[in-house]
Amino acid sequence: MSYKFNTIEEAIEDIKDGKIIVVVDDEDRENEGDLLMAAEKITPEAINFMAKEGRGLICTPVKKSRLEELEICQMVHKNKDSFGTAFTVSVDAVGTSTGISAFDRAFTVSKIVDLNSKPEDFLKPGHVFPLAAKDGGVLVRAGHTEAAVDMARLSGFSEVGVICEIMNEDGTMARVPQLMEFVKKHNLKIITIADLIEYRSKEEKLIKALEPVKLPSKYGDFIAIGYENLITGEEHIALVKGDVKGEDPVLVRVHSECLTGDVFGSLRCDCGEQIAKALMKIEEEGKGVLV
Repeated sequence: MSYKFNTIEEAIEDIKDGKIIVVVDDEDRENEGDLLMAAEKITPEAINFMAKEGRGLICTPVKKSRLEELEICQMVHKNKDSFGTAFTVSVDAVGTSTGISAFDRAFTVSKIVDLNSKPEDFLKPGHVFPLAAKDGGVLVRAGHTEAAVDMARLSGFSEVGVICEIMNEDGTMARVPQLMEFVKKHNLKIITIADLIEYRSKEEKLIKALEPVKLPSKYGDFIAIGYENLITGEEHIALVKGDVKGEDPVLVRVHSECLTGDVFGSLRCDCGEQIAKALMKIEEEGKGVLV
C-alpha cells in the first residue's frame, strides 16, 4: 500500500511557524516516526505534547561544534548502539527545579540554543538528552538526529532540534499505517528522511570545483581540475581532454585511487597500467575524462 507524504517545502513552512512535524526513516533502519521541531521554537506545550502523544524519549539533536562549546560530552566512549545514536551526558539548565517538568525541559532546551550560554549554565546529569548530529546531516547519516538538525537549518534556525519517538497506546512502536492516522488526528505534516536526502542533494551545492590547470604529460596534454566534497572534505581530480560538453558520447574512466600502483608502479596490482591505458585511449580519441 502506498502512502502520501508531505513535501519537504511544506514541512519547512510548518517548522518556520513553530509547528511540530513527523519524520519517518527507512524500513532498513529503525522504521519509526519521530515528532520533530526546531529547538528555537520550543515551548512547554510542545514538550507536553511530545510526552503525552509521542510517548517516546524526548531528545535534543545538536550540531557537534555546539556541544563542544558547551562541554557536553559523549555518554560513552565506545558506542555499541545498533544505529550509532550519539547520546551525550544528559543535562538540566541551572535555574530549573526538578528538571523533568515540561517547563523545565523547555527552558533547558532554550539554554542549549542560546549562544550566550556557557558550560557552567548546565547541570549533569539531567533530564534533557542531547544527541550529537553528524556533520553533513542526512547526507552522511540517514537518522532522525541528523534530520532534526537539517530541518532546523533549512528553516532558518540554529542547528538544534527536538525529537520524540512515536509509540502506540499499547507501547509498541508506531509504523507508517499508524503514523498516518496519528498525523491526521493531530493535523501534522509527515515527511521521510529519503525525501530530505533527495531534497538536499538537488537544492544544495555539494561539490566545489577548484581552479583548472594545464597538465602536459607523456600521454598528451590534459586539463587537471580538482573537486572538493563540501560535506566530507574529500578531494577528487579529473583529467580532461578536449570538448566534453557536447551531446556526443565521451570516454570516461572512473579510477579507484591506489597510491602504490598509481604512484610507485607496484607489481602487486595493475592500477598504474589501467591509468596509462585510459589516458592513451583518451589521447587517441581526442577527448575524454579520467576521474
